[in-house]
Amino acid sequence: MKSALIALGAVLALSGCASYGGYGGGYNAYYDDAYGPFYDGYWGHGDVFWYRTGRGHPFISDEGRHFHRQAGTGFHGVRGGMHPFHRH
Repeated sequence: MKSALIALGAVLALSGCASYGGYGGGYNAYYDDAYGPFYDGYWGHGDVFWYRTGRGHPFISDEGRHFHRQAGTGFHGVRGGMHPFHRH
């Protein structure tokens, strides 16, 4: 039983290192941190980014255009796909 729990813990720990493919596939964006930390998001119709601040929270439209598809001054890269984002 103990070895099964250790194996499960290892699987869970390694899953945090998995690629950010997720639902809808992975994607790149550039973000200026205007909204603070966020959980996940997606590019919607009209090239608008929708994000949410936590699992189970509603998605919010990036009305202020703080997410871009290309790099710019003051923006850092983020990569995700319905998972927590990380800088790259």
